[in-house]
Amino acid sequence: MATDELVFLPLGGVGEIGMNLGLYGFGRRGRRKWIVVDFGVAFAAEEHLPGVDLILPDIEFLQKERENVEGILITHAHEDHFGALPYLWDRLKVPVYATPFAAGLLAAKLMEEQGATDVPVTVVEIGSRRSFGPFDVEFVPTTHSIPEPTSLIIRTPAGNVLHTADWKIDRDPVIGRPFDPAPFQALGEEGCRAIVCDSTNVLRAGRSQGEGDVAKGLAKVISAAPRRVAVTAFASNVARLRSVAEAAQEAGRTVIVVGRAMKRTIAVARELGFLEGLPQFMGEEHYSRLPRDKVVLLCTGSQGEPRAALTRIARGDHPSISLNAGDTVIYSARMIPGNEREVGSVLNSLVRDGIELVTDEDELVHVSGHPRRDELKDLYGWVRPQAALPVHGEARHLAEHAELARSLGVPEVVTAFNGDMVLLAPGPARIVDEVAAGRLYRDGRVIVPSTAEHVRERRRLSFAGIVTVALAVDDRGDLAADPELSMFGLPELDEEGEPMEDLILDVVEDIWDGLPARRRRDEETVARAVSQGVRNAVQQAWGKKPLCRVLVLPV
Repeated sequence: MATDELVFLPLGGVGEIGMNLGLYGFGRRGRRKWIVVDFGVAFAAEEHLPGVDLILPDIEFLQKERENVEGILITHAHEDHFGALPYLWDRLKVPVYATPFAAGLLAAKLMEEQGATDVPVTVVEIGSRRSFGPFDVEFVPTTHSIPEPTSLIIRTPAGNVLHTADWKIDRDPVIGRPFDPAPFQALGEEGCRAIVCDSTNVLRAGRSQGEGDVAKGLAKVISAAPRRVAVTAFASNVARLRSVAEAAQEAGRTVIVVGRAMKRTIAVARELGFLEGLPQFMGEEHYSRLPRDKVVLLCTGSQGEPRAALTRIARGDHPSISLNAGDTVIYSARMIPGNEREVGSVLNSLVRDGIELVTDEDELVHVSGHPRRDELKDLYGWVRPQAALPVHGEARHLAEHAELARSLGVPEVVTAFNGDMVLLAPGPARIVDEVAAGRLYRDGRVIVPSTAEHVRERRRLSFAGIVTVALAVDDRGDLAADPELSMFGLPELDEEGEPMEDLILDVVEDIWDGLPARRRRDEETVARAVSQGVRNAVQQAWGKKPLCRVLVLPV
């Protein structure tokens, strides 16, 4: 007779950084109930996916199972944990549960998204417990680089699972409760079947420093700066924003906020009391009125986003804000993998302009929100899981985390990737099935599959350009006019110094002359022959093969 099973199925965030989406299922095969933990996005690198705004998880499996989904549980309000809700929730229309800050930030985000579907959210309090079908879930307070982060203790008839989400041990988080090991120690006494745990910083030895330490570092730099100070940080790191504001207040400076995401976060944080006791921040329209030694800018753009505030300031095209030689920029963040080129370009532009750049290599102005190895060891010691499943990391992070878990005496360790269904109970933890776990792209206002031809074409366009040839053909199969040609993204001259346009026109005429008269009236044959000939000729002359569009116009 079939027995109830407890399974974990990641559709994002395992084998990669970001786009976190995990499913827990309980019941017999084909009759399982599910909860979804997090619903995140990843950000597209422009050189790989030109024009694509966001990468979203493919939720085809979830759509098929939506009648059995008890809810979407959001652990915290980082984009890689909740950012897909505005774009994909209406495909499921299942209940969403989040703590007050995550709910508030989502509501504010939806107000700014043109045409976004409203996502109703049930607010849950930190430390509370709720039942979702066969799942009893405790929202355990922890510490991270955002207000109200939670780990989930998921209790089922087949055993208890700790889903850590993003966390670290911070005894002085500036905002919110200090890290409390008691709930994790209690879980260890109760019994933990499996831990599904953050791997982001497993390659780093020791312990993460705390937000309180960063507050001191920021105060030191801001008090010593002779002129303007600009600070860029993740907009969601409210503790960091508060530390900047307190340092500015101590130094007799006014805080000016620049950037939509920063303003959105601050509005929600004010409403929830996280910035209590601080004066109101000023808008960028006040910037030019303040003396250079009396201002601190809080800027978006820590990842080099093209339209973010610091990027535009570095380019010199921000309408209200400029920085000059002798000013100071504090980079209070880390580069997300894949953003190195964009961030480096912004920082190098600032340095070239004579601006003093301060990073965590110079002063303690940033710390990670994820646990290093000694913090992971602490957690494993408290929880004492029977099985470990590393998540939130690329392959090398997962492998290192798996080895660490084994060294700590965890008897069952499973290294899985997106789409792997892991049986957690009954019996030994292991991969038992696989489902499709692809990606979707947000391209402008539409969501398209990652296989969309127009996305691939755009990448080819960015690499090798396009040639368009228009041929007017009469009913006898003769050219009614000279071929019309346009080129985009190709060099004007080949390596011999001859016009590329002349080379292409010669090829088009040769191909036309070589076609039998009866085939010249076949539009598809003509288009295929001309396109292939042009692409081959340009490749020989240039070394790159452009896209080629041929328009055959009967006249």
